[in-house]
Amino acid sequence: MNSAPLLSLSNLHAAYGQVEVLKGISLTVAPGEIVTVIGANGAGKTTTLMCISGINRLRKGEVRFSGEDISRRPAHEIARLGIRQSPEGRKIFPRLTVIENLEMGAFGRTDHAAVLADFDKCFELFRILKERRAQAGGTLSGGEQQMLAIARALMGRPKLLLLDEPSLGLAPMIVSKIFEVIRELNREGIAILLVEQNARLALKLAHRGYVMETGTITFTDSAATLLNNPKVKEAYLGD
Repeated sequence: MNSAPLLSLSNLHAAYGQVEVLKGISLTVAPGEIVTVIGANGAGKTTTLMCISGINRLRKGEVRFSGEDISRRPAHEIARLGIRQSPEGRKIFPRLTVIENLEMGAFGRTDHAAVLADFDKCFELFRILKERRAQAGGTLSGGEQQMLAIARALMGRPKLLLLDEPSLGLAPMIVSKIFEVIRELNREGIAILLVEQNARLALKLAHRGYVMETGTITFTDSAATLLNNPKVKEAYLGD
């Protein structure tokens, strides 16, 4: 695995109004790596992803992607560089069909033949979406909407995929399918930064992990080591 980071966060500080949410976050993701960030609700995990994708602005710190400082780039430019996000709560377009949601994921692409091939790839990964392709997104089940949110992000051909709580509120069978797809995408070379409330599942999938508490990183290690860390087990794994 390439040791030079694809993504590097250095000393990120961010706030909502006067409330500081991130207090010096630093982390890296290497090419082809799955990295997970675990922590309690309100720890700053989603804010971290939103700062990477340019939706939230930084007070201080630096985000570098493929060696380039993207800290002040607007969100649409960051997306074009190859960072795509499947957000918490899915946030699909409920009145658009499945196909139209996927077309929004490919917005700005001019390689039309490749876009058509990517439709087929998404339908291969998530076969139920092919059956539902003419159906409005808002009428899909929660699991189907999560699949659509991930597929929409994939339509941008990401180098780095940001996944925010992909298992939240879903049945175990659907969660297993989604994590199987995440593993397959990584085998194909997509780097993944995963925020996930199911810490055990996330650490079993990931190469490395970070533990976040109230806007700071408290532990970082290989995922296997974190799985066996007594403090992590007590706080996040229910042991």
